[in-house]
Amino acid sequence: MADYFLSVENLSVRLSGSPVLEDIRFVIRPKEQWAILGPSGCGKTVLAHTLAGRHFYEGRISVPFNDLESFQKKVFVVEQQHRFKDLRNQSDFYYQQRYNSFDASGTITVAEDLAYYSESAAGIFHPDHLIDLFQIRHLLTEPLIQLSNGENKRLQIVKALLADHDLLILDQPFTGLDTGGRKQLSEILDYLSVQGEQMILITSARNIPSGITHLMIMQEGRILHTGTATEWAGTGAGSLKDPDKKFPSAITFFHPGFEYAVRMIDVSIRYEEKSVLRGIHWEVKKGSCWSLSGPNGAGKSTLLSLITGDNPQAYANEIYLFDRRRGTGESIWEIKQKTGFLSPELHLYFDQAATAYETLASGIWDTIGLFRQLSDRQHELVREWLHFLELVPWQNRRLGSLPAGVQRMVLLGRAMIKTPPLLVLDEPCQGLDQEHIERVKNLISRYCKHYLGTLIYVSHYSEELPDCVQYFLRLEQGVIV
Repeated sequence: MADYFLSVENLSVRLSGSPVLEDIRFVIRPKEQWAILGPSGCGKTVLAHTLAGRHFYEGRISVPFNDLESFQKKVFVVEQQHRFKDLRNQSDFYYQQRYNSFDASGTITVAEDLAYYSESAAGIFHPDHLIDLFQIRHLLTEPLIQLSNGENKRLQIVKALLADHDLLILDQPFTGLDTGGRKQLSEILDYLSVQGEQMILITSARNIPSGITHLMIMQEGRILHTGTATEWAGTGAGSLKDPDKKFPSAITFFHPGFEYAVRMIDVSIRYEEKSVLRGIHWEVKKGSCWSLSGPNGAGKSTLLSLITGDNPQAYANEIYLFDRRRGTGESIWEIKQKTGFLSPELHLYFDQAATAYETLASGIWDTIGLFRQLSDRQHELVREWLHFLELVPWQNRRLGSLPAGVQRMVLLGRAMIKTPPLLVLDEPCQGLDQEHIERVKNLISRYCKHYLGTLIYVSHYSEELPDCVQYFLRLEQGVIV
């Protein structure tokens, strides 16, 4: 009987003519649970997709218990982002759709999504048990498009556990989960490893469950190290702070002076019988830097949508942006011109066919894709930001083809390119390795100091907060605590 579960020899992958993986070799034995670590863009996700049969490769992948084609059909990859289709079998969603109850009804509900999976498929968990374990029972009647980032992640993992699979690959499964959700997921993964579930976890050094037995460290498409988890001591974060790097030129939009970027007075939001926010009183003074926190489903995304001009219920509440009450004749552009925004949901619904160059440039007009002709000066500004963020090698690649961490850097640049007085950044470090997290934190602090900017920053990790953060607001079940 063979003593291995999966063997990979001399594996190389080229995408769009460029090498992505080179000479990958490793052997996974039965009951071993592997974690793959490495910086953004090093090839981790491409390796997962290759094991699942999605890329042409040179080399050899073999399993002793089945033919390769049958095995690859049972490799289930839990993606970093949850993409789904509406009732017309299309996936052309727009970001604001999740806040419009009429349009949101065009997507299936959580219960309908789970109905596709057999109750006996996983063999370990019953669907009702998983629904309660991942605390999504209250979401069963919700349309998929209205789920928060963390809620979507929990649903993805439930579906993966119910699917018929021989190998479960989880790509950054802790992304978007709050502290309780990360602890719960670690415990479930440990339990699955005891049950003999074969898993590969793509993760960061700070999120390695105790059930992981072996680690693979990747860099620039190659394996730097493989070995047992107990042998590996980890590595500290490097420094990519660029403290002396000069900011690109600023766009000279006219911004009248203001005292408060945001004022909310007794704000409440409901969707039919569901209360999302209740009695919110909040003032964000010009130049102040805030942390907004709370568990998955607490109402953070809805609160931010009232600030960014994406939620029509803003008009039914007493909300002031830049000292002007919403609904007094201002245009959406007047709001968005002063605000730079990034969120996991915006990332999910962004035009994946746009190039990195076009995506960055779209921030000048705050559109989901580039639909306007740029002037020579604006082209020059885009090139400055590409150099500043070290994105020049990626500028002509489609956004959807870039590594997740590179996509996030492009979208962060998009939020900053028009040098707005308010930055609203929801999980901006999601998908980044530790070195780039430090770089992004420093970049945001420098931006706020250089431009006297106001900041609202969301993260489930306190260690990801930039040094400039001075004030804290926490939501739980739609109220300030």
